[in-house]
Formats: sequence, structure tokens, C-alpha cells
Amino acid sequence: MFPALLAGCNSHPLTDYRTLDKAGMWSSSLEDLKKLNVSDAEVVQLVALKNAGVSDDMCVALVSAAHEHKHPFTSAAAAKSLNDAGFGDEQILAIANSDQLDALSGNAVMLRLIGLSDPTVQMLLQRRMKGLPTLSSAEIGRLKNTQLSEKEIVARIQNGMTDAQADAEASAREKALAHSGTGFVRARGRRR
Repeated sequence: MFPALLAGCNSHPLTDYRTLDKAGMWSSSLEDLKKLNVSDAEVVQLVALKNAGVSDDMCVALVSAAHEHKHPFTSAAAAKSLNDAGFGDEQILAIANSDQLDALSGNAVMLRLIGLSDPTVQMLLQRRMKGLPTLSSAEIGRLKNTQLSEKEIVARIQNGMTDAQADAEASAREKALAHSGTGFVRARGRRR
């Protein structure tokens, strides 16, 4: 009998799913969430996602990914920001499956705002999910603002450029750009 009591310790039999029902979640998805033993706190997170237009299947998949990593789903804001930035469900779910949704969402959105192409954003996110050295979004933005092309930035990242090296290069390039085209020419000639 004692093991039966312990099995129920993490159970949430009284979770109120009515708010999800009101948010438009289908009954089949609600049943899937019940099987995942969703807590009231997770329901609040899911309502936020539903109100942001996230699909039922995606909501269930995000909760499932969190539970696979042995923690409750608390990343609605991160998933919503990625969704709002135009990331697809597959991309968001890949980040969630790596258990880095909260850690990577801000950087992912910044990379998109910087104006990098989808393949480059994907490559950078893959590097971060694998723990490979990658420039911060701030340094990538600075390099891009100094008129380096995306291809040149990617080459620097693949060659292992650090944030400190990127900062030094960006500073030098910013200084050079600030003085270019100023039109200052030293006048030479005789004085009268």
C-alpha cells in the first residue's frame, strides 16, 4: 500500500482544465494533457499559449518535452516570443527538446531581429544547443552594423572567434567607419 501512496505524490487529480476549454483547446488535447498529469501552474502557461494562437498539438508537445526533462512546463513566454518572431513549431520544439527554451529564446529572437537569414539563425541555434562556441547576439549585431556581410560573420564564427575578439574587431571597424569620408584634407602650400 505504501508504494501506491508515493505514486500519487506527484499527481494532480484536481487540476482545473476549464480555462483551457474556454481558451479553445479541443477535448482530445485536454485528454492528452490529463495523461501528462498537468498541474494548475502549467494550465496557466498553456492558456497563455492558446491565447497567443499556438496550436493544441504544440501545447501538448511542449508540456511533454518539459516532463521528459523531469520538470514542469514554465516556458510559455519563451515559446510565445519565438512564435511571435516567426519561428516555426518544429524549430521551437527542437529547442524545447534540448531543454533550452528559456535559455535560447532571447538570443534566437535577437538573431532574427538582426536580420540574419533563416539558415544562419538555424546554424547558430544548433551550435548553441550543442554547446559549441558561438558569438553572442550583441557582438553579431555589432559586426553586422560595421558592414560585415552575413557570410563574413559566419566564417568568423566557424573559425572560433570569441566575443572579446569580435568586440575588438567591431571597435576597430566602428572607429574606421567614423573617420571615413569626413573630407578632411590637409592643405599644403605657401602662406601669403
